Amino acid sequence: MGITTIQSEQLFEKAQTLMPGGVNSPVRAFKAVGRNPIFIDHAMGSKIVDVDGNEYIDYVCSWGPGILGHAHPIVIDAVTKACAKGLTFGAPTRRESELAELIMAAVPAIEMVRLVSSGTEAVMSAVRAARGYTGRDLILKFTGCYHGHSDGLLVKSGSGLITNAVPDSAGVPKAYTDCTLVAEYNNEESVRELFGRYGESIAALVVEPVAANMGVVPPEEGFLQFLRDITTKYGTVLIFDEVITGFRLSIGGAAQYYGVKPDLITMGKIIGGGMPLAAYGGRKDIMEVISPLGSVYQAGTLSGNPIATAAGLATLKLLMDDQDIYKRIDDKAAQLEKAYISAGYKTVNRVGSLMSVFFTDRQVSNYNDAATSDTKAYAEYFGHMLDNGINIAPSQFEAMFISDAHTEDDIRKTIDTIRS
Repeated sequence: MGITTIQSEQLFEKAQTLMPGGVNSPVRAFKAVGRNPIFIDHAMGSKIVDVDGNEYIDYVCSWGPGILGHAHPIVIDAVTKACAKGLTFGAPTRRESELAELIMAAVPAIEMVRLVSSGTEAVMSAVRAARGYTGRDLILKFTGCYHGHSDGLLVKSGSGLITNAVPDSAGVPKAYTDCTLVAEYNNEESVRELFGRYGESIAALVVEPVAANMGVVPPEEGFLQFLRDITTKYGTVLIFDEVITGFRLSIGGAAQYYGVKPDLITMGKIIGGGMPLAAYGGRKDIMEVISPLGSVYQAGTLSGNPIATAAGLATLKLLMDDQDIYKRIDDKAAQLEKAYISAGYKTVNRVGSLMSVFFTDRQVSNYNDAATSDTKAYAEYFGHMLDNGINIAPSQFEAMFISDAHTEDDIRKTIDTIRS
């Protein structure tokens, strides 16, 4: 059908004079798909509308928070009412405890929780708590897994670092990365080798239980339980980074979905209902090392912000009251997966409502597999989808997100576009 983007082009031209690359987060620049970004005016349900009036079925969903769709009326009402009482206080509010109670009720592994403002902050803080608890310095992560942009974790990361061909970030002192060990996702032997050499010094192992920042890569059978067993053996804190999978795969996230209990869990995106909110929590004895109870310092002026907690509470209550949502979004994702396969796409990875189509002939189970993808072919596919009113991630190495707001008509139109 083609789209006209005159106003988006004008806005992007101006934005580039004001912000690095014209954006506030790298993947939004569309560099990997050879286009300029569309600028969004508004969104409702499963649709987003750009400043030129083009409407798209949205499978980005703000990179995950939109499990209910955009502008859910109950969430908007909760935020509006909260705004009328003030935007920020820098003091405790009732909603902070109410949200903490909901999180803990949904995720049994979380015995105590701390609210923060972003996924980066949540993982950074969980790692610091693990180091404070164990008295050790080293952390272990996996190639292609992205855990935010804190210095010690920008080592062989996924997400925008893959998209923009930056293997590691400039500006990170070597002293930070010297404390980071890197294993291969889904490769037990690579983990055993590192624990064999450094096990007594590893404070934390942090992992995306479902990798979703090199495209969606599910854990192989037994891999997460293996991580649980080996970290227990060495007294290492096991951290599940559930910024993406938290409240998406199930009401209890990936920990419940796979039946593996980590020591700490980080969450973001969905728990904020579209507002800047994240959290980390887990075993009480570990969380009690955090100030003001313990000596591990972490603070934030906007942590537990009253507007963000209002959105989070409304969202989590909707999910907890209607847990059939997980079957509904899984069924929709399964329809799309089937359509991709029948249309000849060879490598489709899906876990629940998370999905990626890889432009490679290889089955993708780790970063090296994902890196064989033909990014030029992906860019052509992206353009075809966008020009036909389907908004997907402007990167081979990101996920598609299916929401409860996607209708059967949306799914049918998407399938027709896949086949065209």
